Amino acid sequence: MSGIWRNSIFCLRIGKVPQRCQSGNPPVAPLGSRILTDPTKVFEHNMWDHMQWSKEEEAAARKKVEENSAVRVLLEEQVKYESEASKYWDTFYKIHKNKFFKDRNWLLREFPEILPVDQNTEEKAKEFLWDHVKTNAANSFSRMHCVTMLEEKNHYKKSSVLSDGQSKAGSNFSNLYSEEHRKGPLKPEPFPGSNATFRILEVGCGAGNTVFPILDTLQNAPESFLYCCDFSSGAVELVKSHSAYRAAQCCAFVHDVCDDGLPYPFPDGILDVILLVFVLSSIHPDRMQGVVNRLSKLLKPGGMLLFRDYGRYDKTQLRFKMGHCLSENFYVRGDGTRAYFFTKGEVHNMFRKAGLDEKQNLVDRRLQVNRKKQVKMHRVWVQGKFQKPLHLTQKSSNLMFSLS
Repeated sequence: MSGIWRNSIFCLRIGKVPQRCQSGNPPVAPLGSRILTDPTKVFEHNMWDHMQWSKEEEAAARKKVEENSAVRVLLEEQVKYESEASKYWDTFYKIHKNKFFKDRNWLLREFPEILPVDQNTEEKAKEFLWDHVKTNAANSFSRMHCVTMLEEKNHYKKSSVLSDGQSKAGSNFSNLYSEEHRKGPLKPEPFPGSNATFRILEVGCGAGNTVFPILDTLQNAPESFLYCCDFSSGAVELVKSHSAYRAAQCCAFVHDVCDDGLPYPFPDGILDVILLVFVLSSIHPDRMQGVVNRLSKLLKPGGMLLFRDYGRYDKTQLRFKMGHCLSENFYVRGDGTRAYFFTKGEVHNMFRKAGLDEKQNLVDRRLQVNRKKQVKMHRVWVQGKFQKPLHLTQKSSNLMFSLS
């Protein structure tokens, strides 16, 4: 891992966000650097970055969307697409397997937060956080006491235990402990990745086009663990049967993120990173906020949720024919899978309502060209980074998590 990446990740983990992640600032490294300055050379490359639309182009895109959304899909059909969503994706992966999407090797360039911090940097981050804890907390605890409480609170939402000789300050949290276990702390119940110090979850892993580039990067970081889920059982099976799948460092599981009642195979508040890349757009707009709220609970304080998805007026939206619109900016494809097209403002509001701080929120406009057919197509994506606040206050439940 390069020194630049280590420094960027360290800043993010302790709450200092580098310039490239500040909301509203023009990106320095993200989103590419191939700029079209001479329109006569447009067909010299397949893709151009940071494209600005003319008023005429934006007006034409808006008109196209008005036309293709004039006729809506019948309500009974919409109910079917919602209730049978997993079936449509199962069929998709049964047909295409892992051949449809390319591996997302660009992820580390746009999201260096995926990489774990090395041991030295991790210790510095803990020291930084501990200094703030001692400054802000009215009652200071010893570092060992905090770690003990963290282990127990993370894995027991029941009664926990107090060690012999606890300080009086610890009695403020005696309700977390049971009288019969005062002789020593109970060992937390193990779960996949329980011994890891850096944990990532990819939501909507599909056939593994993100999973395996990440696993390849993490192979020299045994302290890291990757969770990945999809509500298509066929997709998860493709991941688990892949030759590069390592159960010692990865846990793939079937999960419907729209179902708040479904448990995850790990406790809340332990994830360093959540990847939500081209997934939220496939979910009904009425259920998106609930999904983001639930995912926010999985992050530890200081953890990052990394987002990328379709933007308003992307060529995919403009290509839909009349009769495929489910609701405003929400469409169904011919195979029954669905897609929503976001604005930067919608993304901002959704993640802020979930209690996350915005560190990056960018509209990625590119020009894709087909040099053989001499065709130009506008691509629009929204990319964001959202951090769970550290909450360095007297409330120990949040203080403890920030030290893990």
